[in-house]
Amino acid sequence: MLQGRRLTEFREQLLEWFRQFQRDLPWRRTHDPYRIWLSEIMLQQTRVAAVIPYYQRFLERFPNVQSLAEASEEEVLRFWSGLGYYSRGRNLQRAAQVIVAKHGGAFPRTEPELLALPGIGPYTAAAILSIAFASKHAVLDGNVARVVARLGAIGGDLRDSPRWQELQSTADHLLDQRSPSDWNQAMMELGAMVCTPRSPQCLLCPVTRFCRARQLGLAESIPEKRKLREKIQITLASAVLLDGNGRTLLLPPPQAVPEHTTAEEVAALVSKMWHFPTVSVQKNPVAELRIFLKELSLTPKREAAKHLAPLPRVRHTVTYRDIVLLPFRVLVTKLPRMHAAKRILLPELASLSSLAVSNLTRKVARAALSESVS
Repeated sequence: MLQGRRLTEFREQLLEWFRQFQRDLPWRRTHDPYRIWLSEIMLQQTRVAAVIPYYQRFLERFPNVQSLAEASEEEVLRFWSGLGYYSRGRNLQRAAQVIVAKHGGAFPRTEPELLALPGIGPYTAAAILSIAFASKHAVLDGNVARVVARLGAIGGDLRDSPRWQELQSTADHLLDQRSPSDWNQAMMELGAMVCTPRSPQCLLCPVTRFCRARQLGLAESIPEKRKLREKIQITLASAVLLDGNGRTLLLPPPQAVPEHTTAEEVAALVSKMWHFPTVSVQKNPVAELRIFLKELSLTPKREAAKHLAPLPRVRHTVTYRDIVLLPFRVLVTKLPRMHAAKRILLPELASLSSLAVSNLTRKVARAALSESVS
């Protein structure tokens, strides 16, 4: 572990590099805790380039915690739609509602208060506290953990609980307490841009002379590759009902699991959002989809979904699930109204991207739009 003068030099060189070469990102132009919190949640498991337009659009509609707390969940998800991992958007709004109800709309400034909010863990709390409030908290995410592990030539699975605690202790020790905001962002930037998972750019690293893994020739073998969970193969079939005006039918976010679809598959498929009628395929996609539509009274009796025209198949991956979805176009003279006062949407197929739908539903819509109506 770096000590004394070497630790001082390490901090100085890393901060100098960051202040000179950091990327110009919109959330780095503010110390507003709401905006920093939003960026940290959006950046979870999502590339920076993908996040930026969502971040900017989201702030235009929800510029502060009050506007987010007061919005409907459906509207929040509409602005989140396409970003994936929709529980993040739901937790974001729930946390905003807690901040308004329990903290008078003022963002909490202590770690226990932040950790009590939905969707906020130790890393996010440390990031908000250090960047927004200059509190002396060291962040530890995947990028920072990799940097710290290579600095100390720490092998093994970094996510192993005792090892992760060791990495957090080292990150706490390295923290420049005079500049916690810049320091944490510098460590994250180093991991994202230079000390990358594969082929780290050691020759460009501003602190390479302090790196034990580099000295031992271990930079590319640290951290140890994690064992990936075995993929689960899922086959689904969807019906894109389409009338002569180009309108289609969407079912509401599922409150209960449909009879023919497992809970896991529903979560993977629609993320509790508006979706096409969809069934889990066991053997025969056409027969099983017809039964599903009949049970939901989704096609007029005279048409009875006799003509299911196959559309280009859709592939989608959600964490460890590989989904093959078989969409079918069902041309109808008139879109149905479901019984029992169940709420449905009848939007234009071409305008589906403006609704709160998952990426998989978007892919199905594109498959349907790519085929001209015969």
